[in-house]
Amino acid sequence: MLAWIAPLIVFGIVVFVHELGHFLAAKAVGVYAPRFSIGFGKTLWKRRRGETEYVIAALPLGGYVRLASKEDEATAFLEGGNENSAASASPKDGWDPDAMIPFGPKPIPENRWMESQSLWGKLLIMLAGVTMNLILGYLVLTGMFIGYGQPYLSTRADSLLANRPAAQAGMHAGDSILTVNGEPLKDWDALLRKVGASAGVPLALGVIRDGARHEFTVTPVGEEGLNPETGKKETAGKIGIIGRAGSTRIPVGDAMAAGARATAGMATSVLTSLKQLATREVSAKELGGPIAIAQASVQAARGGFEPLLLLIAFISINLAVFNLLPIPILDGGQILIMLLEAAKGSPFSMKTREYVLKAGLGAILLLVAFVMYNDIRRLVQTLFGV
Repeated sequence: MLAWIAPLIVFGIVVFVHELGHFLAAKAVGVYAPRFSIGFGKTLWKRRRGETEYVIAALPLGGYVRLASKEDEATAFLEGGNENSAASASPKDGWDPDAMIPFGPKPIPENRWMESQSLWGKLLIMLAGVTMNLILGYLVLTGMFIGYGQPYLSTRADSLLANRPAAQAGMHAGDSILTVNGEPLKDWDALLRKVGASAGVPLALGVIRDGARHEFTVTPVGEEGLNPETGKKETAGKIGIIGRAGSTRIPVGDAMAAGARATAGMATSVLTSLKQLATREVSAKELGGPIAIAQASVQAARGGFEPLLLLIAFISINLAVFNLLPIPILDGGQILIMLLEAAKGSPFSMKTREYVLKAGLGAILLLVAFVMYNDIRRLVQTLFGV
């Protein structure tokens, strides 16, 4: 059951936290927020508390916080306070005839418009969503380090890939590699470094099997791939061994530090991936969208609670970094517009804003269409082998 609702859990938590950040910041600054919605489309549930209507909609692929704006009459007067909009509004559109109760038939006070806030107030609202996503990722990762311990790979072979150098040399699953060319190994990373730097060069591996010492000569095969540290394509030696995973308990302070490092590492990897896409080091065909995320969610849930938590942290941090891109309609694009207006000394005209936002929306829709195409292509290949 968990596997089937996993996509809703992942999307719901990540989007809820992001929009909650915008909402809480808007409330703190004093901007009027008539609606807080998780999802789009038909309203499944709604409840009004105070001056805000809380909504859960049918499509959990996003969400929004509606903020009062002088440029949007429907928002500035909030339907119920404007007789003209009240006459034309339809309950099917999610119209709330009581939305203006806090102010009666009067327009929203000017000091509660988004535009009336200081630059720092507006930046706080826009940055709050990505900040909450980073905090969520950090808290989940730190909680995992506290609950599950510090993960590691030992130099004991959990499995061997068939027809690869280690298997061909006679090594077995369960063998523990102690030395390389007579030098003791400290950990799995040390083994990776030695093997990676020895493509085509025979290595003498000292191994313990069932308490007995053995030695195997293995020649790593050079394979081209991306270096996770530099993000560049490099040729590294491989011998076809998968290390056995384990974990060790660590103090809470160390877990908090490890959570910070893991959060920074994930954020950096997103930036590295974007750079590789821009420079064509990685094919855009590797991009995934909602279907890919849903599939990953189901697979993670089938693997247990730990992989699902890791996926939530990963997607939350990805969303934070992606939202900071300077593309109009994303948080980063809105921040850029605010900074340009501050430098200009006056706001852009509504027509200019519309053009810019339409261009940003077009770019996002093209990206969504492309990743959906990738998702469907991979799904068809998986189902039909074509």
